[in-house]
Amino acid sequence: MRLAYYPGCSLDATSIEYGMSTEKMAKLLDIDLWEIPDWNCCGASSAHQTDHFLAISLPARNLAIAEKEGLDVLAPCAACYNRFRATEYEVRNNAKTRSRVQEVLGMPYEASRSTLSVLELLTERYGLDNLAAKVTNPLKGMTPACYYGCLLVRPVAITGFDDPEDPQSMDRIMKALGASPVDWAFKTECCGAGLGVTQTDICLETTYRILRNAKEMGADSIVTACPVCHLNLDMRQKAIEKKYQTEFNLPVFYVTELVAIACGAEPATVGTNRHFVEANSIFRELPAKAKAMEEAAQAAKAGKAAKGAAKAKAEKTPAKSEEPEVAEDAGLTLAKKVYDDEDKAAQLAEILKQEPARADKLAEILEQDKGKALKVADALLAKKAKEKSAGEEGNKA
Repeated sequence: MRLAYYPGCSLDATSIEYGMSTEKMAKLLDIDLWEIPDWNCCGASSAHQTDHFLAISLPARNLAIAEKEGLDVLAPCAACYNRFRATEYEVRNNAKTRSRVQEVLGMPYEASRSTLSVLELLTERYGLDNLAAKVTNPLKGMTPACYYGCLLVRPVAITGFDDPEDPQSMDRIMKALGASPVDWAFKTECCGAGLGVTQTDICLETTYRILRNAKEMGADSIVTACPVCHLNLDMRQKAIEKKYQTEFNLPVFYVTELVAIACGAEPATVGTNRHFVEANSIFRELPAKAKAMEEAAQAAKAGKAAKGAAKAKAEKTPAKSEEPEVAEDAGLTLAKKVYDDEDKAAQLAEILKQEPARADKLAEILEQDKGKALKVADALLAKKAKEKSAGEEGNKA
C-alpha cells in the first residue's frame, strides 16, 4: 500500500512523537509513505477563521500534488485531516470553487483522491484482521479510554466514516492490539484546547472533566489521534491535578505509538519517553494486570452461570411471541423520554428496536445528562436520514 503522507506542522514539532510513531508504524505494517514534496501549512485553524477561500486553497495545493501522483493522502493530525476533507467536499460539490482553486494554484485539482485519518487507514484500508496478524507484543491488560475529540468524526457530511457521538474505530483498533478499551461518556467531548491561551481556566475545567470520567470508568491511559488534544491532556495534567487537588496519573498515547509498540517497536523508538506524564512503566505492568483481569473474568463467568441456572428454576421463560412487543415498548418508552415530538420519538424507537446495544447506551447517557442524550438521538436520526438518502440516490443510479 502506497500513500501520500502529509505530516503537517505539528508532527515535526510539538507532536514529534506522533510523527516518529506514524513512520515507525508504517514501516512495521509495510505501508509506503510518500511525503508530499514542499508541502505547505493547511491553515488550521487561523485560515478558516479569517478567509474561507484561503482555507480551501491552502489544503488544495497539497492535495493537488498528491492527486498528480495518483495517491490518497494520510493526514494523521486531526485538524489537518478535517481541513483537507472540507476542501475535498467543497471542490467536489462546487464547480465555481473548483475552477477558482485551479486558477489560483496554477495546476489542475479535481478532488479525485481522498484524505485518510490514521483511524480510517487502519480500520478500512489496512484492515483489523491484518493488523491483528502483525501484533507480536499484545497490549493485554491495558484499559485505555479512546478519545476522539472534536474533529475526527465531525461534521458527518465531511468526515462520515464513524458515529459522531459514539465512534468505535479507535476502540476496535485497541481490541485488535489486545487491549480492553473502557466504555465512557466523554470520547467526543471538546478538551477546550482552543482556549488554552486565551481562557486557560475554561480549558483546564473541560480537560479535568475528561480525565475524571476516564479514571472513574477504569481507564489506565488515554489514546488519541489529535496533536492538540494530546498536548492538552498530557502537558496540562499536572496543572489540573494541582488545581483540583486530585491525582490522575494517566499517560496519554497517540494511537500510532500503541500500534507500533504492539507490533514490536520499543517504546523509546516511538517517543513515549518524551511525554510529560510518565508513559513507559505501564507496559511493564501489563502481564500482572492481564492475569488479574483473566481471573476476574473467569469468576464473573462462573457466578453468572450459577445465577442463570437458579433463575431458570425459579421462573418460567416468557413466550417468544411476547418478546418483540416488550423490546419494542421499551424502545418507544426510551424514545419518548428523549423526545416530546411523537414523530421523532417513533423514528428513534425504530432505530433502537434494530440496535438494542445502542438503546442501552442511550439509556445510560440519559440517566447522566438528558441534553447529551438529545444530541446523541439527533445524530442517530441524522445518520439514518443520510443513509436513506444515499440508498435512494443509489437506486436512481
